[in-house]
Amino acid sequence: MKTRKSYSKEFKLDAVSLVTDQNYKIAEAARSLGISANMLGRWVKEQDSEGAHAFRGNGRLTPEQEEIRRLREENKRLKISFSMRRVLTS
Repeated sequence: MKTRKSYSKEFKLDAVSLVTDQNYKIAEAARSLGISANMLGRWVKEQDSEGAHAFRGNGRLTPEQEEIRRLREENKRLKISFSMRRVLTS
């Protein structure tokens, strides 16, 4: 079974920079870096859509995702607290 190769954030940013800043074509940049054009194309799209939050790594959430997680936990805690108060007051 072939192991999956991982690339550092810096490598990805440098690769994307070839396309966005130095006007290389995706296929040309990918060939010179020894990676697939599809992969580089995905990196370019991620950089365009995520900006500074691109290439976070596994398990790292964007600030918006962190806030949603925190709010869901708070909502759950408040629902439990509300339910307990209803039971105690009845």
